[in-house]
Amino acid sequence: MKDFIYNEMMVHVGLCTNKAPENILIISNNADGMVKEVAKHDGINCDVIAANLDALRDAQDGKYDVVVSEMDADAAAYAHMNRVLKADGLLVTRHPSLDNVDENKQIISILGKYAKVVMPFNLGTGETAILASKEYHPTADIILHRTDMLDGLEYYNCDVHPAAFAMGNYIKKTYLGIIKN
Repeated sequence: MKDFIYNEMMVHVGLCTNKAPENILIISNNADGMVKEVAKHDGINCDVIAANLDALRDAQDGKYDVVVSEMDADAAAYAHMNRVLKADGLLVTRHPSLDNVDENKQIISILGKYAKVVMPFNLGTGETAILASKEYHPTADIILHRTDMLDGLEYYNCDVHPAAFAMGNYIKKTYLGIIKN
């Protein structure tokens, strides 16, 4: 699959949903592609840490507008991700396939303790990610002028962004009462 699709979706969905992002934290052991995507936004500071709990524990409280995580996380890791987010921050994180219902319900329930909105979205690669936002809704609050001003994108755009959150009825029924939108 095209790596650029994954990197663009993991980064731009969060950065184009948050009203005024200044700081992003990428939690990954292979962040180069995502760092290149962040660089397409003017004035955003990008920090990268290893995808492990020890590195996350050392991250500064309330510093980040957006956290993008490739870490296999548990309740403790999600609590630390919440701790480093600002009051209106949001998290974009990988998760198991939506077919793994029990594990995803647990993840979404944990994230729901910290966020007003918790929604899976299609990465365009056959995989999905989860967006957990303390304030902004990814389809209602998309910053269209920011999506339109980005140069050098091969996949992500202002049409792909809201479409990524469209889910089939079986997903909606399976996760009814768990997803917060």
